[in-house]
Amino acid sequence: MVTIRNIKLGDFPILLAPMEDITGAAFRKVCKAFGADLVYTEFVAADGLIRDVQKSTQKIDFQEDERPIGIQIFGNDEHAMRRAAEVAAEQNPDIIDINWGCPVKKVVKKCSGSGMLQYPEKLVKITEAVVKSVNIPVTVKTRLGWDENSKPIVTLSEQLQDVGIEAITIHGRTRAQLYSGVADWTLIGKVKENPRMSIPVFGNGDVNSPEKTVEMRQRYGVDGVMIGRAAIGNPFIFKEIQHYLKTGQHFPPPTIKERIETCRSHLLNEITYKNERAALLEMRRQYSGYFKGIPNIKPFRIQLVGAESVVGVMGLLDEMVRREM
Repeated sequence: MVTIRNIKLGDFPILLAPMEDITGAAFRKVCKAFGADLVYTEFVAADGLIRDVQKSTQKIDFQEDERPIGIQIFGNDEHAMRRAAEVAAEQNPDIIDINWGCPVKKVVKKCSGSGMLQYPEKLVKITEAVVKSVNIPVTVKTRLGWDENSKPIVTLSEQLQDVGIEAITIHGRTRAQLYSGVADWTLIGKVKENPRMSIPVFGNGDVNSPEKTVEMRQRYGVDGVMIGRAAIGNPFIFKEIQHYLKTGQHFPPPTIKERIETCRSHLLNEITYKNERAALLEMRRQYSGYFKGIPNIKPFRIQLVGAESVVGVMGLLDEMVRREM
């Protein structure tokens, strides 16, 4: 049983990665319904939480049926990160997660996210301050290092454990790689093999199938995997992986009707949390995944992306059902 303090996550948990403009409450709920063991909010800027910026505070709202859930924060200032963790902890999440892995330029140029991998001593110091500021478990998500010449993850993971984090998720790329190339899990395996490491080590990067999940488990000994891009428009992946882990058999893929109805439910959930325009924009990122591989879907997908109202989207989904696509 994998645990983070007293949080039981199962024998080999499958985590939903925090993703900006993706892992809002509606998407977290649909992924949870299909078997995600642990979900995270979108990452939220420490400065925004401290200043009580509405967009930031909205990101850390969640409901009881989403548990266990982590609130992920990012920043570059020790005081701001400590105070942001305290604000986030007031929401009573199960976990506070620190983002030391985001490779996006606007984050990195402020020396946040993976930008801090250039300054590992400061990264560890800020992490320790966050751990000391709250009474709930603190975890970290990060990358192998800054670039091919700087991959300190084995040592860094040990240092982060020493200052009190209770789990670590490692993406198998450097910041310089962004999302290009193939994720290298070799160093993730070395972190797990380190005899001094006692906290759960989760792997992330290119996990997009049940077979890939089992391969990463067997080759690198990780305690679980985190899924990001492969889950967009495809919450079914959690059920497929969970079933495969338990039985060694493939769960039947969702029918076209199931995909349509899940997409419909997802959209309806989105508009309970956001205004119509925001919900429609959020869903545009999901349609390609929901309807990938369906014959003759391109004209419908173009119309879905361009739809200006929820009524319009629902009409298109109804038409897809009528045509038995």
